[in-house]
Amino acid sequence: MPKIAYILLCHKEPEAIIQQALRLTAVGDYMSIHFDARAKPEHYQMLRRALDGNPNVTFAHKRIRCGWGEWSLVQASLHAVESAVAAFPRATHFYMLSGDCMAVKSAEYAHSFLDAHDADFIESFDFFESDWIKTGLKEERLIYRHWFNERTQPWLFYTGYDLQKRLNLTREVPHDIQVMIGSQWWCLRRRTVETILEFTRQRRDVMRFFRTTWIPDETFFQTLVRHLVPEREIQCRTLTFLMFSDYGMPITFYNDHYDLLVGQDFLFARKISPEANELRARLGRLYSAEDVDFQVSNEGLDLYKFLAGQGRVGRRFGARFWETEGSLGRDRELMIVICKKWHVAKRLLARIKQVTNVPAVEYLFNEETTPLPDLGGIQSTLEKRTRHRRALMRMLFDYYETDRLIICLDPSAFELLEDFCSDRSVTRLLDVQCEFSDEYLLGHARRVGLAGEQTSPATLARILPTIRNDIAHEADRIRDADFSRFSRIRQSDKADDMAERLVEFLTISPDAAMEIAETEHLFAE
Repeated sequence: MPKIAYILLCHKEPEAIIQQALRLTAVGDYMSIHFDARAKPEHYQMLRRALDGNPNVTFAHKRIRCGWGEWSLVQASLHAVESAVAAFPRATHFYMLSGDCMAVKSAEYAHSFLDAHDADFIESFDFFESDWIKTGLKEERLIYRHWFNERTQPWLFYTGYDLQKRLNLTREVPHDIQVMIGSQWWCLRRRTVETILEFTRQRRDVMRFFRTTWIPDETFFQTLVRHLVPEREIQCRTLTFLMFSDYGMPITFYNDHYDLLVGQDFLFARKISPEANELRARLGRLYSAEDVDFQVSNEGLDLYKFLAGQGRVGRRFGARFWETEGSLGRDRELMIVICKKWHVAKRLLARIKQVTNVPAVEYLFNEETTPLPDLGGIQSTLEKRTRHRRALMRMLFDYYETDRLIICLDPSAFELLEDFCSDRSVTRLLDVQCEFSDEYLLGHARRVGLAGEQTSPATLARILPTIRNDIAHEADRIRDADFSRFSRIRQSDKADDMAERLVEFLTISPDAAMEIAETEHLFAE
């Protein structure tokens, strides 16, 4: 009978990881965990204390810092696989999971299924001939070298790419390799995994090639399995059920999705909402159950569309992320810098990113040209961003793979402030109070269309007090709202006072806050 070694890549929610490990190993299966080196040290120590005594759990022999689209994700997988191969000689299969996956079949069913299919389960489509990549870079993923992270270092990423493109610095794919592409959620037999590990030691040229490809977790294992295993022994599919929304984001499953999930021809599902406690409990009990008769109907996508189209009346567990009223997530922190002088807020944001490495986005609800990733079109106009503001924010949290995000808002966006502060997420506000000269206010009047180059001095003299009063009214309305977790810094503040407020807003050390507070020319025109 098969024994499964689960390869788990994770970076947060240690309590959920512990429960997942205990569930999956309670029936005799195994788990090898790679916990991102970027994560909080105390979370990793929590995992070790809880699981070190479990003989069916091991940890990757080396932890590394992982980033989306980087080779680091593949390297972390290899470290976890190597540890699993060494620690679990009786493991017959190796199954890649993430922290938000859960079994939708019993262990008894999964073992019988794998025993009946002597094959590797992995999506593996021809990179160039298939239409697996719908938009964006395709051939460029391979023929150019990618050293920088596209999400956290976009300028370096695209500058390096553009430079190679202009200089025609292309490279060739290793001559005997046919690059394949597919989902990163695979289940491989032991002999396949051992063959791959030996290949990685022998073919340094192939390893060098993949280390500088873009998003290699969609191509590395997919290519090597097809290269090393006879085609008749490969089933080109994943055993993990996942669906995508119209915006191209993974759909999150909630309490009322239980019947849908267990009826699919898959062993696991991704993503299960961390707030779906009832669903998690039912699926957790299911894995250790015996003699369960599963009626596989495979209607997942059609049923999902039907339920979503009905508005889920009477079946609502919680708000969905694509709805205006959907929650950003209880464990997420949204930090909002409120400032009328956009250039001041942008300087402050740049410095915060430099010191803390927290992802930050400028005036995305006020400025059409704010740089944003492609999120399926929801980011294309200010109207769409505002109408689907919570959906947009959840997508940005997912895109940056973070639970902490900073944005800028103009004080006039009071409705947005109220909306975000009413969410279950932790919302912190930093009101940046600037001094406004008459010259600045005149420039502001021209920028917003209240005045033009030909406006008479007399007219300008009349509108200046109105503009100044309007700005003061916006500030008073925010102050009178009595928002919780609200901090304010003023242009006249000393660095010590400013640093104290930044500690409250960013929850960082006093030294880091002082480094931000001492930013040169922060309030300069």
